[in-house]
Amino acid sequence: MVCYGLVHVLLAALTAQVVLGDTGEKTDQKGAVATLAETSLGPVLLWVLALGLFAFAVWQLAMAAGGYGWVTKKRKRIYRRCGSVGRAITGTVIGIAAINYATGTSQKSGTEQSQTWTARLLALPFGQVLVGLVALFVIGLGVMVARKGVKKSFEDDLNMSELPPATRSWVERLGRIGWIGKGASYALIGVLVAFAAINADPSESGGMDKALHTLAAQPYGVIALAVIAVGFLGFGAYCFAAAKAHKG
Repeated sequence: MVCYGLVHVLLAALTAQVVLGDTGEKTDQKGAVATLAETSLGPVLLWVLALGLFAFAVWQLAMAAGGYGWVTKKRKRIYRRCGSVGRAITGTVIGIAAINYATGTSQKSGTEQSQTWTARLLALPFGQVLVGLVALFVIGLGVMVARKGVKKSFEDDLNMSELPPATRSWVERLGRIGWIGKGASYALIGVLVAFAAINADPSESGGMDKALHTLAAQPYGVIALAVIAVGFLGFGAYCFAAAKAHKG
């Protein structure tokens, strides 16, 4: 969980660089991993990060298989388990990226991969419809993630008594900011995919990197980016707290 949080803290730093006008770094999970690779202890840190993320993925799969017993409503329990599957996939993908950077293997960015998959879907019969459905799914996912922050339902997964009394209010605030900010970033990616579906142009699709740079070019984009950067930072801080107090 700490490693997962670290990735989001690095994402916050990269997003802040875009706010300040620096467009030279990739502002996605792989960009965060690349940031570690540039440090003097880069290879060692990358292997530690990879092992931590793989352990995180295994834990999330275990939670998906039989966790969240404290959630009384079956539908919510299913949502939580689906979320764990998604986090397991994300942790594995970032862990593999960390190993590739540590070993010097070249990587495609998240944006390049997204455009490749979008192009493949658009080439299929009813491709625009399929890409549109993917866009709706990603936007819906963003709304669900943000809703978890608005309703503070993330607290249901924490034993708040495990945290020092002085930090509990901060965990609540940062958790809300983090989940809402992360949901907004997902929704933004979904909007880009939707434009690609409408215009049948895979170049309009993209991952986190393109989504944030596209937002930066819009009126008031810098303000929105600053909010997302704070969201990533808040989610990272929430992960640090969850590493100590998460149920299960």
